[in-house]
Amino acid sequence: MTMQNTPLLMSKILGRGAQLDPEVEVVTMQADGTHRQTLKQTWDRANQLAHALTEHGINVGDRVASFMWNNYRHLELYQGVPSMGAVLHTLNIRLSPADLEYIINHANDRVIVIDEDLLPLLEPIKDKIPCVELIIVCRHGEGTESDIDRQVDYEDFISGKPTVYEWPEIDETSPMGLCYTSGTTGKPKGVMYTNRSTYLHTLTECLTDAIGLSCVDSLLGIVPMFHAMGWGLPYAASMLGCKQVMPHRFMIPDAFLRLMHEEQVTVSAGVPTIWQGVRAALTAEPDKYDLSKLKKLTCGGSAPPVEMMRWYWDTYKIEMIQGWGMTETNPLGTISRMVAKRTHVDISEEEQFKNIAKAGLAMPGLEMEIFDEKWNALPHDGETVGELCIKGAWIASEYYNDPQPDKFHDGWLVTGDVAKIDAGEYIIIADRSKDMIKSGGEWISSVDLENHIVGMAEISQAAVVAQPHPKWDERPVALVVLGDGNQLDVQAILDHCSDKFAKWQLPDDVLAVESLPLTSTGKLDKKAIRAQLDQDGYQLPDLR
Repeated sequence: MTMQNTPLLMSKILGRGAQLDPEVEVVTMQADGTHRQTLKQTWDRANQLAHALTEHGINVGDRVASFMWNNYRHLELYQGVPSMGAVLHTLNIRLSPADLEYIINHANDRVIVIDEDLLPLLEPIKDKIPCVELIIVCRHGEGTESDIDRQVDYEDFISGKPTVYEWPEIDETSPMGLCYTSGTTGKPKGVMYTNRSTYLHTLTECLTDAIGLSCVDSLLGIVPMFHAMGWGLPYAASMLGCKQVMPHRFMIPDAFLRLMHEEQVTVSAGVPTIWQGVRAALTAEPDKYDLSKLKKLTCGGSAPPVEMMRWYWDTYKIEMIQGWGMTETNPLGTISRMVAKRTHVDISEEEQFKNIAKAGLAMPGLEMEIFDEKWNALPHDGETVGELCIKGAWIASEYYNDPQPDKFHDGWLVTGDVAKIDAGEYIIIADRSKDMIKSGGEWISSVDLENHIVGMAEISQAAVVAQPHPKWDERPVALVVLGDGNQLDVQAILDHCSDKFAKWQLPDDVLAVESLPLTSTGKLDKKAIRAQLDQDGYQLPDLR
């Protein structure tokens, strides 16, 4: 017997939730309350959008860009643009004008759909993006005006169009999404997702042993939909029929907590800085919000401090799931759960937290390996450190119109992370290769130091960077943001670190700062920190 050879197209799964449970809500925070529409209305409007774009002349493979917050209209683009065979290019709203200009032109975007309050960010480059034929503006009652030409209102654009679109039967390897890396080194690089890769990623993400999303969940998507397709969660939720809750531009802890409380959120996703801010708000007003429905927080982008993950569990019995991935991995690569194997059923809570301190186990269908500089595979002993590489069905094999041969080797994606793999096949990220500190021929992990320092109650954020040293090549310097009312106590920080680190691994200096710069995706911007220290003429203290 032979099986049907049905192409794996996003159009075949994105309307499933709306068909099975049409009255489930999509809720978006607005300045004057919340906007609500059903899954059925969302899918109907995604079909209308596809008709309107087709009438404009958008064809299979053409790029349609979004410059938007997480909201109901962005979800309509997520559903409608890939289903019609076009490519959704999510523009990062935090990039510089120069990077935006480069990305829009490099992708050859024909249309940009933009939230009205973001129009001013596009104005500096309005005359430098000749490929863009149409700017579709999403109004939220804020009255933002702009003299950018080629404008049309989103509601006018889709009004009166049919609510059923005959989705084309295209090749499953046809592109459906385009995301650019944030350009921390050189020009941003484009990663083109295919229907097949995202279809498989969507199914895998819903596995019980992955994020375990279910049709009964109420999902608050905080991770921006312009970053690695919102970690794929809008696709998984659309397929399953989850309630989707979106913060729009209200990216503050009190807004998140209000939505969690009012919309009975069960699962949410964001970077560690988000969860640190939410924790601070909960600590300040512990009785203000009912979080009894909230069961899981997924955390990625950078390693969350174990102490924070433990706090959420001890205080609210909320499991924090650590994930590792990249734009190039669609993005899900590994997941770390408190209990991740049958043999973990009876382990102690202490051992469970040792597990979730690691980046996690590779998702089914992915292969991960560490190599030395001669491309020899290294032992999985939890001690040997090497270059982390990954391959699989939803892993990039090249960048869009931009050969980068040093990023790919013999079918492997070279991640740029330095890692260990232990005997249990857990991936343990040591650092980004460019952020490792080499002192006297030995490596020091800035991530490990940062997470340990943040474990102190007095410290709200920490960054550790290398500084040049005449004898040791490089030495670590810690920059810390203190909690309200706390004073810097350098010796207390060094004593705290001495519990875990050898003397030669301790920072040579600790500086208190008001804030730490973050990248466009919410990670610590080590490049900016090093540049600022250099600009300030910082000198390491002479500890020789």
